[in-house]
Amino acid sequence: MSTQKKDIRALTKEQLRAFFVKQGDKAFRGDQVYEWLWQKSAHKFEDMTNISLATRTMLENHFVINHIKVDTLQRSSDGTVKNAVRLHDGLIVESVLIPTKSRTTACVSSQVGCSLDCKFCATARLKRMRNLNPDEIYDQVVAIDKESRLYFNRPLSNIVFMGMGEPLMNYNNVIKAIDKITSPEGLAMSPKRIVVSTSGVPKMIKKMADDGVRFKLAVSLHSAIDEVRTSIMPFNATFPLSDLREALEYWYKKTKNRITYEYVVWDGINDKKKDVEALIQFCKFAPSKVNLIEYNPIDDGEFQQASSEAIDMYTSMLEANNITVTVRRSRGKDIDAACGQLANKT
Repeated sequence: MSTQKKDIRALTKEQLRAFFVKQGDKAFRGDQVYEWLWQKSAHKFEDMTNISLATRTMLENHFVINHIKVDTLQRSSDGTVKNAVRLHDGLIVESVLIPTKSRTTACVSSQVGCSLDCKFCATARLKRMRNLNPDEIYDQVVAIDKESRLYFNRPLSNIVFMGMGEPLMNYNNVIKAIDKITSPEGLAMSPKRIVVSTSGVPKMIKKMADDGVRFKLAVSLHSAIDEVRTSIMPFNATFPLSDLREALEYWYKKTKNRITYEYVVWDGINDKKKDVEALIQFCKFAPSKVNLIEYNPIDDGEFQQASSEAIDMYTSMLEANNITVTVRRSRGKDIDAACGQLANKT
């Protein structure tokens, strides 16, 4: 029967209040249930201990709570934790806890598979099976917060939407999840500690700016030369760099938030001086910083990490042009939890 029942977390607080009034109960009962669902992350109606047994039974008859379940958990030698998360319909996504000395970051997924077709990413090979609901995104964060407290004795401090999927192709659900995560009635996290990473969907970047979002934006760039970018990220033919640049200029004008470019340097693909020069030009139209990310192979050998000389060339040329650059070492490689490796091998 559970397939006939509505997921209670699809209701707003107002709808929950109205439901209780319709049942002949007090509206504030909806507030209590809402608090159990979001602030306390209850997975079962029986956990709602300050609500009468009769009311809990009534809720059980009307609704389900489609919470996620951590199916398998892997711990890396560097402390990284990877969750294979089973959804209510049996599909699986992956999320990652990345610890450093001063912070714990949750890397969460927004789609089962991915809408885009980046050739260097294991997730892209799965194709998109469906979008995640807001509560499924929220639950990943709750699970990682618990793991952070358990393994590192501190709460989660940061969230990056850099797991499976293209967040801007699931925009409404991602925004609803972030609203819940940042709400005092949810996890009360600061939006400034959240980064949404996109491969670059121009009209959705403009929509984010118009919507006045308060989280940070990162763009998976990897080349500022159209032909090169299209060869590794074929959707670039539809959303060329000129459109992306215009959208990012619009973003900066509206939000005054600087842009982070995620950038992997590959051997023989984007490791020449002309590649760095193009990146420098692309960085100049709005304040930005560049994260050079270590590449993590996905088995077939087509893409190989560039030489340390190429990385040094990028770093010195960017710094000479007053562009902030950080070289990011990947974490969790031994459990396929690093950037670009999430593909549900389990």
